[in-house]
Amino acid sequence: MSADQPARRRDATATRATILRAAQAAFTERGYDGAGVREIARAAEVDPRLIGKYFGSKEGLFTEVVETAFEKSIMMTSDLNGEAARALLSGDDPHATDGLLLTLRSVANPRAAEIMRTSVERNYQARLAAGLPGPHRTGRAALLIAICAGMLLNRTVLGTAALNDPDDVECLIPYLHAALDAVAAVDS
Repeated sequence: MSADQPARRRDATATRATILRAAQAAFTERGYDGAGVREIARAAEVDPRLIGKYFGSKEGLFTEVVETAFEKSIMMTSDLNGEAARALLSGDDPHATDGLLLTLRSVANPRAAEIMRTSVERNYQARLAAGLPGPHRTGRAALLIAICAGMLLNRTVLGTAALNDPDDVECLIPYLHAALDAVAAVDS
């Protein structure tokens, strides 16, 4: 570096965030097994050793990407199921689609599947279960998440026509709302 050029200021927080963004894109596009540390570092324009420094390993980086990807989740409790049904049938939330693609493209790796399952159960499922009344909350939360994942898969990945036709969607929202309520609500 010459005397004319100022030293590059290091910002660990910004570097970590840049690596995370590059990793999320790579894992979402190619899955856990298809994305490499060097490729992620190249996309983030950092030395590959920084991934080890900030995340410990590719697995540590993947774990943090999963935590971020599943952070914003649809809550499907009785008081929110109308909004949830509308969001699932008519929302174009790329964040939700990215989380689904990350899952689909990484689940063949047993360790990646374990990381994702643990994250969903510890975070999303636990938050959802805490908001449900009555018995069997954890199991009912898992059912609600499965319904949500199935809706996203069929609507956004498979492109099921009836779930994407604006005329059909408005008619289907009450049915999905009722299905979510059947799992979320407790009969009095």
